Amino acid sequence: MNAMVLRRARPVDENPLESAQVETPTPHANEIRIAVSVCGVCHTDLHTVEGEIALPKLPVIPGHQIVGMVDQTGRDVTRFRVGDRVGVPWLNWTCGVCDFCKRGQENLCENARFTGQHVDGGYAEYTIVDEKFAYKIPDVFADAQAAPLLCGGVIGYRALRLSDLQRGERIGLFGLGASAHITLQIARHWQCEAYVFTRGEEHRRLARELGAAWAGGAEETPPKLIDRAIVFAPVGALVLDALRVMRKGGTVAHAGIYSTPIPQIDYNLLYHERTIRSVANSTRQDAEELLKVAAEIPVRTEVEMFPLREANRVLQMLKASQIRGAAVLDVGR
Repeated sequence: MNAMVLRRARPVDENPLESAQVETPTPHANEIRIAVSVCGVCHTDLHTVEGEIALPKLPVIPGHQIVGMVDQTGRDVTRFRVGDRVGVPWLNWTCGVCDFCKRGQENLCENARFTGQHVDGGYAEYTIVDEKFAYKIPDVFADAQAAPLLCGGVIGYRALRLSDLQRGERIGLFGLGASAHITLQIARHWQCEAYVFTRGEEHRRLARELGAAWAGGAEETPPKLIDRAIVFAPVGALVLDALRVMRKGGTVAHAGIYSTPIPQIDYNLLYHERTIRSVANSTRQDAEELLKVAAEIPVRTEVEMFPLREANRVLQMLKASQIRGAAVLDVGR
């Protein structure tokens, strides 16, 4: 099968992904094989390719926002049949027996495996996954529109929950990319007012199109204090920007898998019971709930399509903030 393979972590400007013919995987017991239609491109892919997060497997095929059709099933598979349309996100497998799994915190599983990091992902014609970690895609979404939901959507949804956002509150979103543009729509569905902090005028225009009450730079002060905030950009200093414009008792959720250091904090910014918390991975429940609410709204995902062979260029564009909404690779092109 054709795939884009990472053999060694390097800056994306060096075109680290190689187009290669690799062996088509065969599903084992409880696994399904998916003929990949599309795969979303995520900032986590960028951090993986450039070596900013651990690479337990090399060579590896990146990609963890996978949509395609089941084309082969392993022994004992019961949830899906050949021909079913499914999605595969970042969380690829958990052990079910460690303390975190037993506490309902499988996103923190001691033995977790992640798609495109521990196992080969969706920058390829086929991928395999345990059937318990694949999801039926709602009919309301075309393949390309569904792909960003599987990481950007899921992580944004979990970040909303961990920020303790209540109906009718004001939330600040720092950075407007694949995840934030979905999260904004869910917040609006919950009758919350969204303030978007982002650098580019094109991103600010998209924020307003999606219903943001205000859009400006992180150094600006919005019309009112925010109740909650989510930092999507991998920039630690934005945590301080969020605290600066937050009311007493508010929460900042940092949704990045990677971030530059958070600078020293003036205690007065944190005082009055303001909270900072990270968002780590997601659970199967997060994915199921996100797909349900996204279909109910329905969420409008802004996507730019590219052929698989252009994965290096897409990652370069992502790094330069040149993608409007989310980038999606068309694996058949």
